[in-house]
Amino acid sequence: MFSGIVEALGTVVEVRSEPPGCRLIVREPKIASETLVAESISVNGCCLTVVETDDETMGFDAGPETLARTNLGDFQPGSPVNLERALKVDDRLGGHFVSGHIDGTGELLERKDMGEWSDFWFSVPRELARQMASKGSIAVDGVSLTIVGCEPDRFSVSLIPFTLSVTTLGSKKVGDRVNLETDLLAKYVQRLRESEDWQ
Repeated sequence: MFSGIVEALGTVVEVRSEPPGCRLIVREPKIASETLVAESISVNGCCLTVVETDDETMGFDAGPETLARTNLGDFQPGSPVNLERALKVDDRLGGHFVSGHIDGTGELLERKDMGEWSDFWFSVPRELARQMASKGSIAVDGVSLTIVGCEPDRFSVSLIPFTLSVTTLGSKKVGDRVNLETDLLAKYVQRLRESEDWQ
């Protein structure tokens, strides 16, 4: 479980083909030096298990399902990634509960920069839009954000200068793909409503 508060920006240094998946090697010395094999790390919002580590880098295995359903398959050496370690029981929850299980991907449709601030519009699959509401929470590439506008096939967020500077969102361009995870509570509410029609 994560909070959507990014701890650090890492850099992909290698994408090693290991069919049917691949191994991602990510450099971030502070986190790598404090991380053990088998720990969970959110990489662009996707919960991955550390399978190798040293003082500089961490290795993660990504299978075909992960590569197909997230933007991890787009990674190349040099790609920046948002990193967050799993929550401890006594941690403060600065964002919202984020499972690290990506629901789908969206695309940056529009970016309006206003000085150091920005408004972004992202596309969203309609089945996920049903789990979204204005002033609700969304994780975009693992970053906990508040939804501003919410339509059947797109949503908007307003980003403060700090978020733009310490996450990958600051470098996003129109057309870039992002990982989306809707709020856990919204999933359960939708499921409860669906179950009312069960025979």
